[in-house]
Amino acid sequence: VASDYPICLAAYNNGHLHGAWIEATSPDEVRDKIRAMLAASPEPDGDEWAIHDYEGFEGARLSEYASFETVCALAAFIAEHGALGAKLYRNFGDDITQAEAAFEDYAGSYHSAADFAEELIRDSGTEIPAALDYYIDWTALARDMALNGEIMVFQTGFDEVHIFWSR
Repeated sequence: VASDYPICLAAYNNGHLHGAWIEATSPDEVRDKIRAMLAASPEPDGDEWAIHDYEGFEGARLSEYASFETVCALAAFIAEHGALGAKLYRNFGDDITQAEAAFEDYAGSYHSAADFAEELIRDSGTEIPAALDYYIDWTALARDMALNGEIMVFQTGFDEVHIFWSR
């Protein structure tokens, strides 16, 4: 569950830490909870807020002034795609639209990028003579595909990578 910790800037600027952990559900719900937090501020007229902490976003970054819509959209995206979603989000410069669109080019999950390259070649119908089979460097082929911009590789575990075709 992704949450953020917005604080009252009026209280913060006067030496008081006043905020609340708020679950990133819907923009309207977050807005209402921030209004309630500001209303309970020890400083009168507290109407400005900033996000000073967050958790559950799998390493994705949030601006301290991110909109309610941005926070909730990112939370939903991370809830659906986990650490892989966070890596994509960072890869695309914190642009959730591009991160979401990348899934249109998802090639799958593999133990390694080399496994992907080998499966791709074998499934293409290319005949590899048995005498040469052990000489093919699938790791180098996968590395070259990534360096040439054909694929993007995201590692999410010791033996788990996710491959996306590059646009």
